[in-house]
Amino acid sequence: MPYPERLFVTGIGTDVGKTVVAAILTEALGADYWKPVQAGLTPTTDTETVRALVTNLATRFHPEAYRLHMPASPHAAAAAESILLRPTDFRLPTTPNHIVVEGAGGLLVPLAPGFLMVDLLAQLQLQAVVVSRNYLGSINHTLLTLEALQRRGIPVRGLVFNGEPTPATEEFIEQHTGVQIMPRVLPEAAVTAEAVGQYATSFRQWFEK
Repeated sequence: MPYPERLFVTGIGTDVGKTVVAAILTEALGADYWKPVQAGLTPTTDTETVRALVTNLATRFHPEAYRLHMPASPHAAAAAESILLRPTDFRLPTTPNHIVVEGAGGLLVPLAPGFLMVDLLAQLQLQAVVVSRNYLGSINHTLLTLEALQRRGIPVRGLVFNGEPTPATEEFIEQHTGVQIMPRVLPEAAVTAEAVGQYATSFRQWFEK
């Protein structure tokens, strides 16, 4: 890894495992972590979750650009607090280290009028890591996500399958898109720092290939 990795973790939808994958990547690379928009502050924030799962001493946790109380789409949560999310307020933290940025929801989640999550990704000039979980319709959602990135010229660093293996689905996605497949994340009874550390080893080896 001669150059710092600058990664944006997105998912094919909500609750597909972005935060766990972001924690694994952060631990694997000893990277900094940044969540640009946090919508929903209880019972915990994504930054606090990742902080509890990461044990390396190199990671810095950068403050969110916006912290919104309502667990909803960022534009709706901001409207509830009479806040307008402004694209110019999103500036990638300055660091010589690798950095992992975690989005909210999927790529087309609105942040402000005319400004979607994918627009933020393009503005920050990061590579995407896409998290996919198998469910009815997930092939469609995965292909749409990858197509949206391709149309905008946003590079995809890799795709993570999160959950029990579904070979037919995964083989089709890999063959159809040609995207690089990162190590799998399996279901865990409880996500712990120890589990994250074990996954981080395989991810670190993947980056060093």
